[in-house]
Amino acid sequence: MTAALVLIPSRLAATRLPDKPLADICGKPMIVRVMEQALNADIGPVTVACDDQTIADAVRDHGGKAVMTRPDHVSGSDRIFEAAELVDPERKFDIILNVQGDVPLIAPESIRAAFSPLSIPEVSIGTIATELDPAYRDDQTFVKAVITPNGQGHYRALYFTRATAPSGDGPLHHHIGIYAYRRSALDRFVQLSPSPLEMREKLEQLRALEAGMRIDVSIIDGAPMDVNTPEDLERARKAYQTQ
Repeated sequence: MTAALVLIPSRLAATRLPDKPLADICGKPMIVRVMEQALNADIGPVTVACDDQTIADAVRDHGGKAVMTRPDHVSGSDRIFEAAELVDPERKFDIILNVQGDVPLIAPESIRAAFSPLSIPEVSIGTIATELDPAYRDDQTFVKAVITPNGQGHYRALYFTRATAPSGDGPLHHHIGIYAYRRSALDRFVQLSPSPLEMREKLEQLRALEAGMRIDVSIIDGAPMDVNTPEDLERARKAYQTQ
């Protein structure tokens, strides 16, 4: 498989954790920690797509690449689309991998796992999930991926929901919002209007499914901790201190 262009969307505004991308984690801003993990995945060049010059400066001060994007994007996918056009106007890369900017502990192998379903030509978007701890089965902040084996080492996504699904005995799967798009799929996705189920569930990936786009899922061993609160930030700092 060809290399991917890895993009990390980053917004300065955050309600629960002000200036979140710049939060210090053992001597480096959080966005730099995410960038380093993406570089360690070794699947292609990495660029941070940001809306504030302070983020770009922090990334560049640590040897990384950053591109400024419009501040008014509604979603990370829109920011990724703009960034891809700016970074790769000649469209040399057929795959765009979107890594969240608030997962400083994401494992490189988890990033690669989102990339791997695109080895199947029919797959438009690759993503990842992990088995959900039963304690969170009814927690609507944990998005569940309803999946079925695709016969080629991954799983095909049938639906994503905040509800407890599927019913009955068996594991549930927690979806993790890292996406590998075929360039053509990203082009199409950002042109689509928000879909009925997307608006109902408040899950952007349902727009792709409702439009008939195929999403396949790799299962990883555990979910990376995302940082949304001061408490999350302290846990991330402690985790880095123990590495």
